[in-house]
Amino acid sequence: MFDPTYTEEQLALVDTARKFAAEHIIPVAGEYDEKGEHPEEVFRAAWELGLMNVEVPEAYGGLGLSTLEGCLISEQLAYGCAGIATSIMCNHLAALPLMIAGSEEQKNKYLGWLTEELIFASYCCSEPEAGSDVAGMRTRLTKDGDGWVLEGQKRWITNGGHASFYTGFATLDPALRHKGITAFVIPRDLKGVSVGKKENKMGQRASNTVDVIFEDVRLGPDNILGQPGQGFAIAMETFDKSRPMIAACAAGLIGRALDESANYAKERKTFGVPIAQHQAIQFMIAEMAMAQEATRLLFSKAAWEVDHGIKRTSTSAIAKAMGADLAMKATTDAVQVFGGYGYTKEYPVEKLMRDAKLLQIYEGTSQIQRMVIAKNILMRG
Repeated sequence: MFDPTYTEEQLALVDTARKFAAEHIIPVAGEYDEKGEHPEEVFRAAWELGLMNVEVPEAYGGLGLSTLEGCLISEQLAYGCAGIATSIMCNHLAALPLMIAGSEEQKNKYLGWLTEELIFASYCCSEPEAGSDVAGMRTRLTKDGDGWVLEGQKRWITNGGHASFYTGFATLDPALRHKGITAFVIPRDLKGVSVGKKENKMGQRASNTVDVIFEDVRLGPDNILGQPGQGFAIAMETFDKSRPMIAACAAGLIGRALDESANYAKERKTFGVPIAQHQAIQFMIAEMAMAQEATRLLFSKAAWEVDHGIKRTSTSAIAKAMGADLAMKATTDAVQVFGGYGYTKEYPVEKLMRDAKLLQIYEGTSQIQRMVIAKNILMRG
């Protein structure tokens, strides 16, 4: 039975991550957002403290933490900056196909690499014409003797410009749709792999997002994850296991919006009293608190199911969609609480609103989550 309480060890992880966000992320988040730069020193500090790659099994040098524990850390990091949290979380996203379908040799090589030194990895799924429609991808794998030739372009790739290796997906034949998709893992320095344009994004600007291009890239059997044609199942299982972390990121953003709004409302005065005494403000703050509690429960339940081997895709989709939508509302309301000041960069709430929007888009839009949820309900016997 799902238990929403956290252990003493899990609460200690929360405290460590919260302290890290306060000391290393919040003081520099605005600067890196403004510049749109990759904060290498922040990531190094996180890696050295053990806040990156936390779910990599101990057999490959990781901490072997649970999905729930990874979510609890992500919530606190996102409280500091959702963009920085996304780049940290992306290493886990890129590692998941290896954890799901990799051979022991592949796991030792690539998961071990993540824990031996500070490197980044990227998950290459979306394409210029195939974002939410994973089965519509056009990146091709063509058999060539004992190996393969990889050709195509991936878009919206987090950490892509700094990654040392990529996990990704290509099709054996677009006409096969999901049945032709195959998963792969390749080092960045493989001949024919290059990085394209860097996106100038609205929010989460401290997270590097680029195109990754494959031109006549030669792969061997050791670059294929699982069996050819199994890639769609690997991708869907990856999303089931990664989406709770997006909901945790949403909870962090909501919590930050709540704290900033409550503190400001107690200081700012209108009509001779703090605006916290106005019912209209109180209602917005109350709804932020409600959203935070609901999102935390949702991501905890979704993560608990992953950790207990319960395959219920709708739970992670509900957590991701509800969390993202509530984060968008909470951060928009935070700007409203601040009034004109909230619309300026003098205060952090405009950044929170910009950062929250991406939660409704990446790893499956809020509309795609609703399709997933509905499909799972309608398929019940």
